[in-house]
Amino acid sequence: MTAAAQNAPEPDRETLLNGLRILYWNQPGNPNVTLRMRIHSGAAFDLADKGGMMALLGDALFPDASTREYMADELGGRLDVTTTYDAIDVTISGKTSGLERMIDFLRGAVMTTQLGADNVAQLKNARLKSYDFKKLSELADRAVAARLFGGFPYAHPAVGTPASLVKIDRADLMSARERFLNADNTTLAVIGGVDKPRLMRALRQLLGPWGKSDKTIPATFRQPSAPDSHILVVDEPSSSTAEIRMAVRGLARGDNDALAAEVLALVARNRWQAAVPELSNVFVRHEAHLLPGMFLFSATAPQASASKAVTAAQDVMRKLSQAAPAADEVERARTALVAQLSQQYSQPAGLAEAWLDVDTFKSPRPSTISTFIRAYTPADVQRVATRLFKDAPVATIIVGNYDQLNSQFGGNVQTYGDPKTPTKP
Repeated sequence: MTAAAQNAPEPDRETLLNGLRILYWNQPGNPNVTLRMRIHSGAAFDLADKGGMMALLGDALFPDASTREYMADELGGRLDVTTTYDAIDVTISGKTSGLERMIDFLRGAVMTTQLGADNVAQLKNARLKSYDFKKLSELADRAVAARLFGGFPYAHPAVGTPASLVKIDRADLMSARERFLNADNTTLAVIGGVDKPRLMRALRQLLGPWGKSDKTIPATFRQPSAPDSHILVVDEPSSSTAEIRMAVRGLARGDNDALAAEVLALVARNRWQAAVPELSNVFVRHEAHLLPGMFLFSATAPQASASKAVTAAQDVMRKLSQAAPAADEVERARTALVAQLSQQYSQPAGLAEAWLDVDTFKSPRPSTISTFIRAYTPADVQRVATRLFKDAPVATIIVGNYDQLNSQFGGNVQTYGDPKTPTKP
């Protein structure tokens, strides 16, 4: 791994009296500072049939576009809010001279979140306009998650859907704010050219009054049933290509094999692409969360190659669970993963995110992660493949022309509308 990753420094750690955890790196001479705030509750806590509730709460933190404009124009930085299944992440950066102003923005966002009736209506309208689920790739992603997870929270998009968003009301957001938007449910990472006394003084003054939660809300949900293993076709009659998604249940981020599963994903991707060269937009990835996620094969195929692509992916899973891959395959995957993570750690926001992941998921420290990756052997990769693939039911989704695909698979497919097929997500 490059020096950026090998020498990733340990942060200084502090905790305010209200439970807010602080991770701090001083970079003398750096004229900028990056703050990454993580609220440790995300879309997994959306209420039933109200997907997008936590994303909408994230939108409510900084609803005014002028705040982002100020960050860009006056402080030379940026402001982003993202909601995942596990967290709401706020990234705010700019000149070190604006540190107190940036922390004040955070204070206003979490302590005086605007959830009036008019504010909520505006937030919902803005998010409704942002949805773009017409892409075939989006349809396929949603369908495979629904097929694999059923009623589990990961079955719906973290950002919600138009149908689920309209069901969210002001009372839902106010309840979520009270449950989750609390100091002791949050970690703040700060990296840049600010000295620690100045930082802690500003944090105690501006975020010290932020309240604690009454109780911790653990992420515990009933695990989903095994998915239907029949091939499900989402009919798009005019499509000349097929969007293919094949997924099995994955591991949690805190699992000791989660990192090895990322090496496995790169090996599997290379094999799948080699077996079906005509595939495009090919990736295989392990989508890990606080709770077990999914191991996903995804590609765009010429319609005539759909059956070949599905068979090849099945073959990749079977062979990897039966025999260890070649040493050069594993080395190529390890090198690619190390390079990817090294690039992430070379950026302040990426380094902050990596350490927040340590705090959230108990994942390996950035300074030691290369050691873990380099230690994985072909036998380790096979062991993880066996955990994931052996006897595992596979959720298979193809978005394309139903008539052509049904004929190609010998009539052995389902489509929405079949009596035993789930409702379209």
